[in-house]
Formats: sequence, structure tokens, C-alpha cells
Amino acid sequence: MEEKLYATPCGAIHYWTNAAQDSGPALVFLPGLTADHRLFDRQIAHFEGQCRVLVWDAPEHAASWPFAPSFDLRDKARWLDGILTREGIAAPVLVGQSMGGYVGQMYAQLFPEKLRGFIAIDSAPLQREYVTAAEIWLLKRMEPVYRHYPWKSLLKSGTRGVATSAYGRALMRDIMMTYDGDQARYARISGHGFRMLAEAMEADLPYAIRCPALLICGEKDRAGSCVRYNRAWHRRTGIPIEWIRGAGHNANTDAPETVNALIETFLRDL
Repeated sequence: MEEKLYATPCGAIHYWTNAAQDSGPALVFLPGLTADHRLFDRQIAHFEGQCRVLVWDAPEHAASWPFAPSFDLRDKARWLDGILTREGIAAPVLVGQSMGGYVGQMYAQLFPEKLRGFIAIDSAPLQREYVTAAEIWLLKRMEPVYRHYPWKSLLKSGTRGVATSAYGRALMRDIMMTYDGDQARYARISGHGFRMLAEAMEADLPYAIRCPALLICGEKDRAGSCVRYNRAWHRRTGIPIEWIRGAGHNANTDAPETVNALIETFLRDL
């Protein structure tokens, strides 16, 4: 995997990719809010010898810093498309975990003709109809919560609350320690991410997934109402769903072999 930079008006995005492969479509991995490219280490290790893969540190996150917070979810999707265009990836399969799944849905809204496939891991639908006005109100006001929450308690809840496995929890703790000593930055990233999400929902766009798609969700996902959202998402759209036994919000770190097998089957079916 080679680390590369993509310049934007707000800062440089760091991403990693391998050499072009002849077999199958490219897999593009999009980590969730406050997570970085390491979230998909087990997927990259499995797939990098099989097909073209790409993963980024989302704007503001980890290596993609400093980065001005003057952008929205549309900008993230457009910058992602710029990276894919530069890399010659014409028909990607986007694999988005949590916030990464929202980025994928915005990409589907802006570039429906380019998307070969979409896999959401412990994410949720972006359509306005799924959320209440109270939930949107809260999403816009999360930064002070993260700013004033005791860091040690936040570190504990942020690791044990998203993963059930020893590996998943240790990995998330390492990722969170990127912000150790700078809780204000962690709070800013979180608050900005939730505000972008709320604004995208308020835009009330179709966010239709017109390509083959798959929903993956941990049975023990306790992040917000993710389980409830995924049940409704599957019921209303008919998108197939796979429940990962014993896994939490970061299902791809709690059950990497299971998730990798599901991705492989998805690619074969394409």
C-alpha cells in the first residue's frame, strides 16, 4: 500500500492504495467518525492481493490534518470522487463503516452512474424520513458534550462501546489515542461530523442506492439506534442485510473473517 496526498482548499487528504489489479472492481474503504484507515486493517490485509483497494483518513482525521472545518458531506463525496478519478478507479464498490456509510450514500446521490456497489457496515440511512426532529437537533449540538466529557471516561466508552472483541477494542483505543492531549480537536471532529450529518438529512434528498448493495450490522451494536435504523432500512428498501453475531458497532473489527467473506460473496455476485 502506498500513501498519497490529495490537495483540497481546506487541506490535504491522506489515502493509501495498492497497484492496479486486473481482477474485479475496486474496493474503497471509508472509516467512521473519529476512526482512521487502521479500522480496515484486517480487510486491507485480506483483499490487497486480490483486487484494487483504497482507504483514506477522512478530512480532519488522523493524518488528514490540519484541515479547515469549512466543508460538508457533499464536499467529502466530491473529494472522494476526485481521488478515485486520479487513481483511475471508474466503478468502485464503496464499503463505509458508520459515518463512512453516509459518505457513500452522498456519493450515490451525486455520482449514481459511477457506483458499482455499496456496502454499509453499522451505518444507517441518510434519508430524512428515518429520523426525528429531536434527533437532528441533538446531532447539531454534540461538540460541547465531547469537549466537556472527562477524557478517561470518553476513552473507555469510545472503545468498549463500539467493539466487543479484544482486538476491536484495542484498535479503537489506539485510534482514539491519536487525540490524547488534544480533546478539543476530538470534540471538534465529532461535532462537525454530526452537524454535517444533520444538515445532509435536512436537505431531504433521495439518497437512493441504485446499484447492488448490502447492509452489515453487528447484533450487539449499541451506537445510537443503529440496529433500529438498519431494520427499518432493510424493511423499506429491500436491501439485503446480514446480522453479525456477537459483533458491536465496528463489526468488521469484531468479526473480520465473517465480514471479509460477505464482501467476497458480494464481489462474486457482481
